[in-house]
Amino acid sequence: MNKRELVNSIVKKSTLTKSQVRQVVDETFQHITETLARGEKFQLVGFGSFIVKRRSARRGTNPQTGEKILIEAKNAPVFSAGKKLMDAVNKDN
Repeated sequence: MNKRELVNSIVKKSTLTKSQVRQVVDETFQHITETLARGEKFQLVGFGSFIVKRRSARRGTNPQTGEKILIEAKNAPVFSAGKKLMDAVNKDN
């Protein structure tokens, strides 16, 4: 599902206009992004948490040339599913 499909799905289940839903979705994603950029955790109880983890620098290989390269350290956003989401995904197992 992409953002357009998400917006359309919410519009069908609510009394809001497509424009209103698009604005709420955009603001939600922007808020999550800003929170993670500050290095803070963003948690939706029951759904999951977004956190930032630091990836260390490491050696790698360019797959096209075989040349050894250094991959720089960086921050990466990570999502961890909450209990309700995990239960819903594994309901039929």
